[in-house]
Amino acid sequence: MVKVYLSRKGLSYQEKNVSLDAVARQEVLDLGHRTTPVTTIGSQKVVGYNPPKLDEALKAEGLV
Repeated sequence: MVKVYLSRKGLSYQEKNVSLDAVARQEVLDLGHRTTPVTTIGSQKVVGYNPPKLDEALKAEGLV
């Protein structure tokens, strides 16, 4: 859902699949999370599909 949400806003993103990429999995664990998706926008992290928080982070970074 996050991918669709960002795409509909015309934003590009980098996807990392923690099921296939051990380094990406460790990055999520190092952030203190054990669930996905974890979306990093600038210095902000949004866990799960949360449009209001995604919008807040995008605005804080001047992306929307």
